[in-house]
Amino acid sequence: MEIVEAHHRFKKDAPSGTALAMGRAVAEALKRDLDRIAVSGRKGIVGERTKKEIGLLSIRAGDVVGEHTVIFGGLGERIEFTHRAHSRETFARGAIRAARWLTKQKNGLYSMQDVLGL
Repeated sequence: MEIVEAHHRFKKDAPSGTALAMGRAVAEALKRDLDRIAVSGRKGIVGERTKKEIGLLSIRAGDVVGEHTVIFGGLGERIEFTHRAHSRETFARGAIRAARWLTKQKNGLYSMQDVLGL
């Protein structure tokens, strides 16, 4: 399994928090520890990719708002799930939704999972 993420060239961190969250979710489903099996980028003669490994590859180019692709590859086939954000307006709407939701909550620490009821 591989996760490829792309953002604008000004983004400071890699891999992105979203890519890491996706990697953790998949690793957890497979009963694996992402910190132990993640490989961020590859260079040189690194050998065959192991079956337990999860690759995290980051691209920083131009004005890409955000793109994340999870690839499940087998011999002769692959399944890809991709999310592309074309505008930061999407994130602004989410922030406004979260702010409205928070006004109805008790003091505490919440995540977007809570806001979305997931």
